[in-house]
Amino acid sequence: MKKILSIIIVLCFVLSGCVTPEKNTAFQTSTIDALLAGVYDGKMTCGELLEHGDFGIGTFNHLNGEMVILDGTVYQVRSCGKVFTPGPKQKTPFATVCEFESEKVVPLKSGLDYEGFKKQLDKVAPNQNFFYAIKITGKFKTMKTRSVPEQHKPYPPLKEVTKHQPEFNMENISGTVVGFRCPPYVKGINVPGYHLHFISDDKTKGGHILKFELLNGECEIDILNQYFLTLPVDDKEFAETNLSINRSKELDEVEK
Repeated sequence: MKKILSIIIVLCFVLSGCVTPEKNTAFQTSTIDALLAGVYDGKMTCGELLEHGDFGIGTFNHLNGEMVILDGTVYQVRSCGKVFTPGPKQKTPFATVCEFESEKVVPLKSGLDYEGFKKQLDKVAPNQNFFYAIKITGKFKTMKTRSVPEQHKPYPPLKEVTKHQPEFNMENISGTVVGFRCPPYVKGINVPGYHLHFISDDKTKGGHILKFELLNGECEIDILNQYFLTLPVDDKEFAETNLSINRSKELDEVEK
């Protein structure tokens, strides 16, 4: 029986969410366009976020670093390049998680770069209308990442923040790529296409991926046919943000 894509968009009136998503579900707090516009104060805690998944990516209160969630542990890659493990009360203004269960393993060839990886995965996972959780484990010849520095009010838009983002160049490093491929119809809500973060095996390096070249490794994917979105309640900045603006160009600048 073919899977039927079900999209559940729920506006919850409690901070922790009033419904617990099932497996094969991408759970998300807030929207990418709100983040692009400068809504950096989170309402959901990391502890609450982990109730909805053990695998994912996002950012932190005041946009203080890149989030990587792997095996139920939250890692915070700050702009100084160091990796921290924030407590359960730390908040996030934007994140996407799932309860990761590998459904397909894809061998990856040595020398594969980011663009080549996307082309290969598109061939083995051609359905662009589902969400895919992506996990690459391996050793990388090169890995280029970035992280965003903590911001202070009045918050600038994200495209201004990323103009001054620290970038990190790593060589011969083993680690895990964590992220998602989202369908094109989530434009303005999440990042259409690929959005990947990295954490090294020793948990000392990571960030938002800009480029990489693989030495050896494999990719596991989890096909997600449900989508659960919760929006911040009683948040003046979110309520007053104009989310009717097309921010696709800003997103392209930020992601690169």
